[in-house]
Parts: sequence; C-alpha cells; structure tokens
Amino acid sequence: MTILEKEEALLIKRFKELENRSYNRGVYEYSDFLNMYEQDLLFKNINTSFSLFGGYENAERQIAVFGNEEEFGYSPSYPIVCVLVSPLMQKFADDLTHRDFLGSVLGLGIKRETIGDIIIKNNTGYIFCLETIADFITENLKKVRHTSVKCEKVTEAPKEVNPEATEKFIIVASERLDVIIAEIYNLSRSESNNLFLAKKVFVNGKLTENNSHKIKADDIISVRGFGRFNWLGTSGETKKGRLKATVEVF
Repeated sequence: MTILEKEEALLIKRFKELENRSYNRGVYEYSDFLNMYEQDLLFKNINTSFSLFGGYENAERQIAVFGNEEEFGYSPSYPIVCVLVSPLMQKFADDLTHRDFLGSVLGLGIKRETIGDIIIKNNTGYIFCLETIADFITENLKKVRHTSVKCEKVTEAPKEVNPEATEKFIIVASERLDVIIAEIYNLSRSESNNLFLAKKVFVNGKLTENNSHKIKADDIISVRGFGRFNWLGTSGETKKGRLKATVEVF
C-alpha cells in the first residue's frame, strides 16, 4: 500500500467514525476542511446523510457535516469563522497574494486541514478557518510577507468573498468536457486531457476521469489550478454545425 493509499484509508475510516458517531448520538459531527479530492472520497464511500459547507456559497474547500435537520429537528451550527486580515497601512503594503496569506498562516504552525478558502479582495485576506483556531490566528498573525497586518473575526461571510462570475460565449465541436475545458482555458486537447489523467477535474464536486464526459446545464466544473465555471448550456449551432454555448467563469 502506497503512502497515498494509506492516507486515503485513514481518511475514509475517519469519515465512517464521524458518520457512526452522529447516528449513535443523534448530533451533528463535523470533519476538518476537505479539498476536492477528499470530498470525492467522501461521496464514494459514505452513503448516509451528509452535507458540505465552506463558510460561503460555492467554497472550494469545505467541511463535511454528518446528520440532517429533518432527522435531528434543528439546524447545524457550522464551526467555521472568517478572519479578516488587512494591512495596517494600505499604501505601504506589499501586493499580497493567496500564497502570502497561506504561507503566513501555516508559518504559525497551523495544520492545513484547519484552513478553508482564502479570498483576496483589495489586498485584504478573508481566511475561513475552524473556530477552534480563529482566536489563535487573530492573536498571533502580525505580518503577511513584509506587511504588518491586523486581524478580526466576523460572524458572517462578507459579501466581498462571493466570486465574481464573468459570462463567456464559446463555440465548441461538442459537449465533451475535454473539448470545453480546452476552449475555456485556451489549452490544446492533449493539455486538457492531461488534467483528467492528473485527477484535477471535478463535476459538481465529484472527480471525473472520463474526458469524454458530457455535461448538463447548471453543472459546476472545477479544474484545479485554473478555477471553475458553470455550464449554462447551448443556444444553437453555427453554419458549420458547431455548438454555441454560454458559461459563467469564476
């Protein structure tokens, strides 16, 4: 068994422990933040009721919530906090990137699985994290790169974190996923196919290794390293029989 296979087996075991604990105790149980590959493992190995949430709509990194409101009679209280990290003096601040914020947080000794998405808007970082480490971040994160920063917790995700979608019109030969990805991200077909081989393509949160997969209207496709898009569907054909389509690119 490879190291990756061992890690996957441990994670699946953890999912089943949380699932059983929720069922036996009649309370919600929560995982750490999961990347998209880990979420796919969850879909493939857990059949009972669970949901995913990352602190805001369409988050990429999300926690699994075991249990449901219909059965328990109350809503889950998600253990997620958003920490705003902003420069003390904006005009003297570095041009801060996602890597800068993530590196500074992990440099505090924090485990990656306790951190969700990090959104950057106007040089301010919106860091989603488990509530158990939120105070530690706000008290100890003083610098990002060479920039002095201040931190504050917020109870609800600010509107700024919602990704801005750009509507894009494309013309493709078919609704095959490799064809669409190549067109949207200006890739060759071989480059697009390599993304499937590298297990970087997800449809509605589920890993898709079939490059000829045909998507449907309102499917959300995530391509690790490139972003995600919402397939809105086709609207007709060109004179040469190619498909006219519309997507929302995030």
